[in-house]
Amino acid sequence: MQTRRIFFTQLALDARIGILEHELRSTQPLHIDAEFDVRVAEPVRDHNIRTVLDYRQLRETILDECTRAHVNLLETLIEHVADTLMEKFPEIQRVKIRISKPNAFSDCAAVGIELQRER
Repeated sequence: MQTRRIFFTQLALDARIGILEHELRSTQPLHIDAEFDVRVAEPVRDHNIRTVLDYRQLRETILDECTRAHVNLLETLIEHVADTLMEKFPEIQRVKIRISKPNAFSDCAAVGIELQRER
């Protein structure tokens, strides 16, 4: 089976996430890195977007899941994102997602969670 890898690097968004008092009152930035190994079902036809998995749909799904509601833990958020992607896009064979909080600590660039799922 042939696969194609789609990836996002540092997709930036503001989300309502966290359990600390200041996190409950406002949004904070998140960075998302994601890789998708997608089953190639047919040859690419350059003028037909339906011959590939449209990465705009992947991006929209990630943004929707991350901004839908307040979530207390990054672990919970990353599980929701991975579950939704795997359910919505059956052509995804493997997903690897990393969600990080760049402003969590002043002494490091970011802290986060990484998750990988396969069919």
